[in-house]
Amino acid sequence: MLRFVWPLNRNAEVLGLFFCQGRHFDAEAVEVILTAIEGAGFRPGEDIVIALDPASSGFYEDGLYNLRTEGRKITSAEMVELWAEWIKKYPIAVLEDGLAEDDWAGWKLLNQKLGNRIELVGDDLFVTNVERIARGIAENAANAVLIKLNQIGSLSETIAAIEMARKAGWGAMVSHRSGETVDSFIADLTVAMATGHLKTGAPCRGERVEKYNQLMRIEEDLGSSAVYAGRKAFVR
Repeated sequence: MLRFVWPLNRNAEVLGLFFCQGRHFDAEAVEVILTAIEGAGFRPGEDIVIALDPASSGFYEDGLYNLRTEGRKITSAEMVELWAEWIKKYPIAVLEDGLAEDDWAGWKLLNQKLGNRIELVGDDLFVTNVERIARGIAENAANAVLIKLNQIGSLSETIAAIEMARKAGWGAMVSHRSGETVDSFIADLTVAMATGHLKTGAPCRGERVEKYNQLMRIEEDLGSSAVYAGRKAFVR
C-alpha cells in the first residue's frame, strides 16, 4: 500500500518505492518505513516525509473499500476517517488516489477534512484531463493533480492541465507511467514548468535512474541559480 517517501533535506537520499507484504494491518507498512528511515540515520517528518499512493480504485467494490489485509469493508466516510487517523499519527505530506476514481462525493469529503493539512493528489480521478480537472476544481474535490504526459497524449494538453491546476492554486506532480523508457524528458518538463514535483519511482531500474540523472545534469547546468524547494514544493 505504501508507495514512496519524499526527502525534505537535500542530504536525505532515501527516496523510492516500497512494497510491504505479509502485513496483518495496513498501517504496519508505514511502521516498517519509519523504522527504515530511522535506521538510515534520518528523522521522519524532518528529513523525510511520506507520500502515499494506495491506488484506491483497485480495492473499491460495490461502493465500499475492501481492506482485504484487515478483513473488512468500509464506506467512503470511514475511509476518510482512516486517512485522518494516519495523517495525525504519521508524517504524511502527500496522499495520492486516497479514494476511488468515481467516488466524487468521497473526494469532496476527503478534501474538506484534510485538504488544509496535506496535498491530496488525483491521478485516476483526473487522468491528466482538463475536463475532469475542471470538475475537480469546481467541486473542490482535491488540491493537486498527477500529470502524465503519455496519458493525455500531447505536450500542449499536458501544459494546459498544469496551468489549470496552477491557476486554481493546486499542486501539479509530474509522473512517469507504466511502459516507461530511458527517455528523460519528464525531468526537463518538471523543471521547465516549475512544478516542484517529480514521481518516477525507486532508482532501481535504468528508465527510472535516468530521470534522476537528468535532474542532476540540469542542476549542474543551472549552477548557483538552482534551488531545492524541499517542503515548499507542496501546496500544503
